[in-house]
Amino acid sequence: MTETKANEQMVHLTINNIPVEVPKGTKVMQAAAKIGIDIPHLCYHEDQRAKARCRLCSVEVTGKRRLLAACSTEVWEGMEVHTDTPIVRDTQVAILQLMLANHNQDCLNCARNQNCDLQRLCSRFNILHSNLPNVVKPEPRISTNPSIVRDPSKCIRCGRCVRACKDVQGIEALTYAGRSSDIIVTTAFKKPMETTDCVLCGQCSLVCPTGAIVEKDDTDAVLDALQDPKKHVIVQVAPSVRVALGDAFGMEPGEIVTGQMVTALRLLGFDKVFDTNFGADLTIMEEGSEFLSRLQNGGVLPMITSCSPGWVNFMEKRFGDFTKHLSSAKSPMSMFGAIAKTYYPEKAGIDVKDIVTVSIMPCTAKKYEASRPEMGRNGIPDVDIVLTTRELIKLIKYVGITFKQLPESDFDSPLGTGSGAAAIFGVTGGVMEAALRTVYEKFTGKTLPKLEFEDVRGFKGIKEAEVDLGTRKVKVAIVHTLKNARVVMEQVQKGESPYDFIEIMACPGGCIGGGGQPIGTTNEIRKKRIEALYQLDKSLPLRKSHENPDIITLYKDFLGEPLSEKAHELLHTHYHKVAPLYEFD
Repeated sequence: MTETKANEQMVHLTINNIPVEVPKGTKVMQAAAKIGIDIPHLCYHEDQRAKARCRLCSVEVTGKRRLLAACSTEVWEGMEVHTDTPIVRDTQVAILQLMLANHNQDCLNCARNQNCDLQRLCSRFNILHSNLPNVVKPEPRISTNPSIVRDPSKCIRCGRCVRACKDVQGIEALTYAGRSSDIIVTTAFKKPMETTDCVLCGQCSLVCPTGAIVEKDDTDAVLDALQDPKKHVIVQVAPSVRVALGDAFGMEPGEIVTGQMVTALRLLGFDKVFDTNFGADLTIMEEGSEFLSRLQNGGVLPMITSCSPGWVNFMEKRFGDFTKHLSSAKSPMSMFGAIAKTYYPEKAGIDVKDIVTVSIMPCTAKKYEASRPEMGRNGIPDVDIVLTTRELIKLIKYVGITFKQLPESDFDSPLGTGSGAAAIFGVTGGVMEAALRTVYEKFTGKTLPKLEFEDVRGFKGIKEAEVDLGTRKVKVAIVHTLKNARVVMEQVQKGESPYDFIEIMACPGGCIGGGGQPIGTTNEIRKKRIEALYQLDKSLPLRKSHENPDIITLYKDFLGEPLSEKAHELLHTHYHKVAPLYEFD
């Protein structure tokens, strides 16, 4: 039994004649889960407020004339719930039959095949086909941007994507249109997602129970490159991937699988397996130096981090007149890509035209970032292909690798060394903490007595802290989700921001909760991944970006120093104000 708060009122009920005791206010769905009963559902998501749209979670309650929705009905004292009566089962089967009648059932041609909630429920209820006439309207897939693909024929109108976009991100790029049986989920004015206020963060794809919204699949492009003997294919992996990948292979949420992941990538055929943590340490060198320069020379403050592409897209669309506050430093992925197409070919003696750089990211917006024209030079992109964590899972399963049984191996050199500071880039507050470790020591010339900045940690939407640099106190803010980002940006807009330095991550929890992470990601799982990355940081002998020996060598042999002319050319970028589709409130 879970712990209850002191003086918390408890309610006693029975579910399928089994006694249950839960706190007042608990929904029937949660009460049933406590005793191991999984009430079928589709519109319900544990991180969203109840919608009670699909009614698949209908249950029979003694004394009630109609069935009640378990997702939205609160328990009461003496309540008697039945989840398995004939009327309940007949209702659930009928609802699934109706959904199938209005659903494109080409499962083999769906990105979510064998990982689809609707498919799973049909199997559970032994529904092999719909007994009703098919009324689905043939609609083409919408693939007009590098990140997200929409298939309206797969949509079941559950509203999960609408809630994620509105309640988590505060954007409302997805909404309902039409009435009755003609209701659909669509974008504003049915425009392509990228031409609305959508930032391509992919949170909608993470909660979609079917294949209606998925990441754009680039696995075939990677396989083609790997099978081309003329190409030297290298891969970099973001820090948050190593604590999420194991979810798909029966491991505990948050389990650190770095060594097995590296081995799997080698078995897939990559010539070199490198670490985005190297790029994260490089980002701290440039971004930290930029912040110190602004702080000491009267530059634009607050300076705001720029490594989250969904956030950068939001800034350009919503607060385009304030992009001067963004750090000009590229993200770790793009910094790594720039070095992989300049420094690495020189060191390896390989023609840059023969190198293919692949990035494994937790983020759908990274696909868009890689396509930005400023992320490359002379017509050669820094990053050729971006795969999400979900796409890497597909590749590993395609090759038939038994992931859990793989031996561990290390990243390759010279771009495979990363610090603990780089590892925590994957969590909200991690970029700020990594930056402060370097900023403090560079500014004061002293060694930090304690590396952990506890005030910047945690799952709270907006956190703040003050750091004493001796002659100067620096006030910082840490923000995750775009709904919260808007709050702090409105302060900046009004000239009322009290902060010197702000970290903003578009996704809940940071990259560990990115839109490209494994399906089934919830806030509880996000918290476990956060704990894992902090554990990884603590376990590493190298915990400060400016002490990374390969980063020191890179500056000595190639870049010169942070913010040098060459560093600016390769590692910094600029931003564009994007005219909105319509004026926002």
